[in-house]
Amino acid sequence: MGTSQSESAFRRALEVLVGGVNSPVRAFAAVGGTPRFIASGAGSRITDVDGNEYVDYVCGYGPGILGHAHPAVVEAVAKAAGRGFCFGAPTEAETELAERIVAAFESVEKVRFVSSGTEAVMSAIRLARGVTGRDKVVKFIGGYHGHADAMLAAAGSGATTLGVPSSPGVPAAVAADTALLGYNDLAGVREAFRGIGDDVAAVVVEPVAGNMGVVGPAEGFLAGLRELCDAHGALLVFDEVITGFRLAPGGAQELFGVRADLTTLGKIIGGGLPVGAFGGPAEIMDELAPAGGVYQAGTLSGNPIAMAAGLATLKAMDAEGFHGRLEERSSALAEGLRQSAGDAGLAERTCCQRVGSMMTCFFAPGPVSDYAAATASDTAAHAAFFHAMLAGGVNLAPSQFEAMFVSAAHGADDVAGTVSAARAAFVEAAKIMDSRPAGR
Repeated sequence: MGTSQSESAFRRALEVLVGGVNSPVRAFAAVGGTPRFIASGAGSRITDVDGNEYVDYVCGYGPGILGHAHPAVVEAVAKAAGRGFCFGAPTEAETELAERIVAAFESVEKVRFVSSGTEAVMSAIRLARGVTGRDKVVKFIGGYHGHADAMLAAAGSGATTLGVPSSPGVPAAVAADTALLGYNDLAGVREAFRGIGDDVAAVVVEPVAGNMGVVGPAEGFLAGLRELCDAHGALLVFDEVITGFRLAPGGAQELFGVRADLTTLGKIIGGGLPVGAFGGPAEIMDELAPAGGVYQAGTLSGNPIAMAAGLATLKAMDAEGFHGRLEERSSALAEGLRQSAGDAGLAERTCCQRVGSMMTCFFAPGPVSDYAAATASDTAAHAAFFHAMLAGGVNLAPSQFEAMFVSAAHGADDVAGTVSAARAAFVEAAKIMDSRPAGR
């Protein structure tokens, strides 16, 4: 498998792009080696500039639920582009896509489109603060909600520890209004709320964590957050940028039966084009300008080409049994990966966790229920696994702490080929784990 063209492309990129990439994880810093530069994608496969083909489970980090270059989406984008790229004025496509979101999510009556998930969360937090008149926001350690200042905070131990900046450029005063709590630790959240609950504007949570690897909510965790927010007058914000429309038509809220006050969306609703959205009850959303006093605006918000791609994607997902078929393929893949790990002698030292069409193979004993357990993973073993899978024609995210995404384009042959590659890849990982103590 030659990589000379990717290596040349990376050297060229390093001259003009920071780190040679436009998002840090793409640089392969966590796994070593040279990132593959992609030339094209079709269905479940991508092809790099050296002509190597891979079964792709990155899927653009989530939006590619139909696979790459789905004909209906390509046609919709081409038609929209032919009508013009950007008007700075309303289009009917914005309304149609918003209607679909409102119909899918029982908690959403009105929507505001933006251009990214980061922007959606940032704007939802501003709205929550404006509605409640409070400043403090609760997030969970290991949850990623974009790179807005208020969300780039980390914390030490202690249920009520306040955030400190986790990136240069984030003012300490901004991070101090973010309280960091443990994901799936409902007792810890209750304890924290006894002290700060009446000062909290919003609790922001990934209902299924996807950025410490895939970690599902413990029984009663989401419902407990709902009860605490109701008791203290805080808004519950579900970050469904990843899970929205992927886990069910109504996202994680439909799957787990818990409603949010505000919902943030992205990825799938743009069909792979830049998009974000946030929505909720009319009485909350109408606090936004121009109806209310909380200001938010964007030149490219509701971009007609992104709206067309999102509409085509959601229409294709209307096919009867869509999510059921996706569940079957995802279940078969996860079971095959677990079996492959067991065959390599890693059944007790790894775990493959799945929620719907999202999954992560952790190089740590399971179950992984929070950030501390996730970061106990053997990242050197994961790097060996990653490169062996790549050599076997399977493209995964170059980080232990990301998700694999299954699309409707992945078929039985893709799953079988992936499991076959994993048998050899787990053997390579086992060599690392057998030669050194487990851990990062």
